[in-house]
Amino acid sequence: MDVHGETIAAIATPVGRGGIGIIKISGPDALAIAKRLFVPARPSAEIAARRLYLGHVIDTETGRVLDQVLLSYMKAPFSYTGEDVVELNSHSGHLILTSIMQILLNQGARLAEPGEFTFRAFMNGKMDLAQAEAVIDLIEARSEKGLQIASSHLAGAFSREIEAIRVSVMGILARVEAAIDFPEEEEVELKTDEIGEDLERAVIYPLISLIECGEENRLSIAGALTAIVGRSNTGKSSLFNRLLKQQRAIVTSDPGTTRDMIESEIILDGLPIRLMDTAGIRVSFDKAEQKGIEITEGTILDADLLILVFDGSVPVQEEDVDILERCRGKRLIAVLNKSDLPPVLGKNHIQELIPDATCVEVSALTGHGIEELRSAVIRDFKSRRNDVAYGHLAPNLRQTKALRSALQACERAGSELQKGSPAEITAFELRGAIEHLGEITGQGIGNDLLDEIFSRFCIGK
Repeated sequence: MDVHGETIAAIATPVGRGGIGIIKISGPDALAIAKRLFVPARPSAEIAARRLYLGHVIDTETGRVLDQVLLSYMKAPFSYTGEDVVELNSHSGHLILTSIMQILLNQGARLAEPGEFTFRAFMNGKMDLAQAEAVIDLIEARSEKGLQIASSHLAGAFSREIEAIRVSVMGILARVEAAIDFPEEEEVELKTDEIGEDLERAVIYPLISLIECGEENRLSIAGALTAIVGRSNTGKSSLFNRLLKQQRAIVTSDPGTTRDMIESEIILDGLPIRLMDTAGIRVSFDKAEQKGIEITEGTILDADLLILVFDGSVPVQEEDVDILERCRGKRLIAVLNKSDLPPVLGKNHIQELIPDATCVEVSALTGHGIEELRSAVIRDFKSRRNDVAYGHLAPNLRQTKALRSALQACERAGSELQKGSPAEITAFELRGAIEHLGEITGQGIGNDLLDEIFSRFCIGK
């Protein structure tokens, strides 16, 4: 993404009819361009910063009034992007907003690329890269905790923790380099045990804690992928509909009705659950059903939690055992469905097959046991929560990768210290850790990665 001092503009509100639509303009000519189409209700000599002005937007070619608007002006560097910024608040509607946008483009503005406003804020030092990424997390937050985490990141809490760790590494590196540069000086002697302890306390333990927080908090932001799996005709689709409290999946008595994956979202105790109904796994010669089974097999690997459904009115089938083997090593809740029918398969049978799994008896037909199942799902995800110092933070996948790389470099540095290796090796590893930590906040990061990160944003942000 290349800025080149151009003035950009974009619609900043979602497409559709509504009370207010906002168009944002940023760059050196933002105010000059806006003045060409804005006629204030009370003509004044100059538009001052940080004030609202009522007026009209006109078609610059015909002079026709398009809409009554409010104009606000934020003078650089006191704006979101760090540049001159003008916002036009018009009535919302696709036609009126696109008409105003077209006039702005005709007057010399350029259509902003996805994320370009936030990119300019980053490039102009208004926020670091971790804060910029928090903007999209804030927009996409799907739970109260996800919103709190994103807000914390945007306020700089995560960046401050990273900087504190980075400063600690730099301090340790300085001591190691002093020992390298002045080997004869007694006061800068390389004290291996002391440096190793400081490295563990101030760097390694905090890094591990941040990484551990990532998984649980990721679920709060992105949603927990929960797949309902089992052989055909165990009542998976009926259970899916019952959990959603609406008719989403087609239910028939014919085996193999579900041939594709159906996904919907529910919120349980503040946690967003991405609930998936999958095709029953069985031997099938139907190509469409075979494709659905392949998708189910991939979903089993990716899911955060599996709800494995058995038909409690019949004995365990060979297909049940086959599916269970595919689910080994995954977190799962066993469900004995069809409790409204005479029981054949009991909880004791399930405990023999899956000793560590929670087992819930339900009837997807009558609703019996559904609340108990909901509670079991909530308990499973709550049990993953780590009682650690950084529970309010959640590194994303890119940040977690950088944290892991920094951690590995520091662990190697500590190991080399203990082995008595040349201090230059320890210093090399510590420099690598500093670089990886800098990647999180955007220090020394390449343009290709920046483009990839900001391409996730919508136009207008």
